[in-house]
Amino acid sequence: MTRFQSNVARGAFAAGLILAATPLWAQAAPDAAAPAAEPAAAPAARAANDPGEIIVTAQKRAENVQSVPLAVSVVSPTQLAAAGVRQFQDLGKIAPSLTIRPAEHPVNANISLRGVGTFAFGIGVEPSVAVLTDEVPLAFQARAFTDLPDVERIEVLRGPQSTLYGKSASAGLINIITRNPTDTFHVRANATATTDSEYGGNFSISGPINEKLGYIVSASYSSWDGNVKNLFNGKDVNGRKTFNTRGKLRFKPSGTATFTLSANYLDGSTDVGRPFVRLSSNARLRGVAALTQAVTMPGVVVSTDNTDISNNYDARTKYSGWGGNLRGEIELGEMSLITVSSYDKFHLHDYLDHDDTSVPTSISNFGSNIQVGEFKSELYTQEVRLQSPSSKPFRYTVGAYYAHVAFERPFVRGPYFSLANWYATSKSRQIAGFVQADWEFLPHATLTGGARIQNEKIDYTFKDNLAVAPAASFFSGGAKDTAETWKASLRYEFTPTISAFATYATGYKGQTYDLTTGFNANRQAAGPIKPEKSKDKELGIRTQWFDHRLTFNITLFQTDYKNLQAQTIETLADGTSNFRLTNVGKLGTKGVEVDTTARVGSDITLGASMAYLDAKYKSFPVAQCYPTQTVAQGCIDPGGGAASYQNLTGTRAVQAPKWKFSATGEYSPALTDKLRGIVQGNWQYQSSIFYASRDPELTQKGYHIVNVGLGVRSQDRKWEVVGFVNNLFDQQYFPALVNSAGNFGLSASNPGQATQAVLPRDFRRYGGVRVGLTF
Repeated sequence: MTRFQSNVARGAFAAGLILAATPLWAQAAPDAAAPAAEPAAAPAARAANDPGEIIVTAQKRAENVQSVPLAVSVVSPTQLAAAGVRQFQDLGKIAPSLTIRPAEHPVNANISLRGVGTFAFGIGVEPSVAVLTDEVPLAFQARAFTDLPDVERIEVLRGPQSTLYGKSASAGLINIITRNPTDTFHVRANATATTDSEYGGNFSISGPINEKLGYIVSASYSSWDGNVKNLFNGKDVNGRKTFNTRGKLRFKPSGTATFTLSANYLDGSTDVGRPFVRLSSNARLRGVAALTQAVTMPGVVVSTDNTDISNNYDARTKYSGWGGNLRGEIELGEMSLITVSSYDKFHLHDYLDHDDTSVPTSISNFGSNIQVGEFKSELYTQEVRLQSPSSKPFRYTVGAYYAHVAFERPFVRGPYFSLANWYATSKSRQIAGFVQADWEFLPHATLTGGARIQNEKIDYTFKDNLAVAPAASFFSGGAKDTAETWKASLRYEFTPTISAFATYATGYKGQTYDLTTGFNANRQAAGPIKPEKSKDKELGIRTQWFDHRLTFNITLFQTDYKNLQAQTIETLADGTSNFRLTNVGKLGTKGVEVDTTARVGSDITLGASMAYLDAKYKSFPVAQCYPTQTVAQGCIDPGGGAASYQNLTGTRAVQAPKWKFSATGEYSPALTDKLRGIVQGNWQYQSSIFYASRDPELTQKGYHIVNVGLGVRSQDRKWEVVGFVNNLFDQQYFPALVNSAGNFGLSASNPGQATQAVLPRDFRRYGGVRVGLTF
């Protein structure tokens, strides 16, 4: 603990020095596309007498973010635009504790908070970071990887949130809040066009139908060709097309009841292209001497700047989904009854060129290996909670939650190597009860306590269509578990604008089965993977100065995870070994987070956030060696035909950069009595990161990204036009890397490189124009 305090103190001191010299971004800055006065119905509306106040629902009731004893980041639409964020996967650019690693399709993508995420590919494996839209959970994270239309705000809750939000939030959660119906007629419209062929637009219309009924309808469409060229057929890939639409009806039958019905539909597609950024001259597809680079990917010049591929199969995804929820808020005297019912259905098709080459079949069939699959999910949830008034010294929330989720996954890979052909299903039923209470037991001192008990039942089936023996072709089973989580915090308000808190919370991630290629009788006999549990300690200081114009918040945290769920080598009862998702040991993460905002007059809004992170595996004795890893590099050969392994105990966790910074500023001077100028800047920094432990091929060095914008808007903010340049200094970086050495005949005895990258949207500098209208 002494070492932790010393490290945190150094991190906080460094953060203070850096932030003192860095432009600051006001979280409370007005939305560039919003009217001068926000609608009264907006859930995050700032108090009329306090333009610096931001209301959040992190604890399932509307509260000033400065009063919440949690580590919460609030992201506005203006911040998203300034940072060049139009897709969910780019949110990590402006929430420093958040890292999102994209993949060839969104199901294999990963979301981490404070260095903790879920690295698994099987259906039914819960995430460590939950994603919600309007407080309603998504069945699995892939559903979130799309545009961010009609966003009111995004709340990022860091650290375990299992007490109020359940078993899929053991490391935190992301809550996307969309706009609600307004009491007066409003229209918002935005359009974007870029120099590299991205086009998109969205609109929302809201207002009253009558005195009891209000509505909002929104839709968005975006299209981008991509920044990778497939030389085999001349197509641009790594792009996307997405259509989103959402509607809400708000019904107020009386002054004591409100019902909001919401529905949404999503349709989209991506095309996949993973360029080789490093490839040794001795690399041969499947180790076949004749299959050199010139044969397997003609015309491709491999380098870290490479944006070309040569694939003879169109790798892509196609997805669609729809759902809705009904929210009721009923006043029962001083109490409030809230009910939320939801349904969601999602379907994704994925197609991958498994060999990532274009070898003609006249030379070798190895160049025609493909992978085809589907993901289907269906989710029902029901939550009921009773809340006491927020103004009382003793206030509480008590509730019950039910969820049922079902997944299906058919999968085929082949026909020439790494053969697979299976069909799996997974179902989960959860029932939970929770309570949280705040007690102001002394003036300015508040004690918060909460607990949750949940019962879960999971079932699965797995059909291996390649198995010859009937007994080895079909498996089914299930498990049950009951678990408790709790939290306690103490908050003291020194002044109305300065407070401190200490919080202790536990987290829980449910048990599961690894339903992936290779599932067999041994995996079935091993039983379910044990639940992952965590214990979190936080100290926070929340301050505002100069009539709320300057905000400075700092949080120190330390979280320990037990029975960490991760991919590893497992030796089974019959003596065989395989790679699978299992409980590998322990992980610890600790650090410091700083959020600061400032408003300088009426023209300048500034702000920054920082995270210092020390995340390490405390116990991970048997982990898979990376391709080409030698004994000298730590790959241990136990002999006797058993699988080689490495000991990662004490090693930095994957997807956990030590430092991340984000800073943004806007200057909007008056040009005339009707016009204002716009000058925007955004700076992002991330230190080095491992995408797989110790693998030098899967390491991204530290990098900086700078975005700038220049434009004009009307004095009443009813319209604006901004020209922007993203990645101003044309810095290349990779948000995800893939080590394909094994597929190209490379090993510890024949070392070399075969490394592919998933390119980010801003891999190259690009410019564009944003137009916004509000009336």
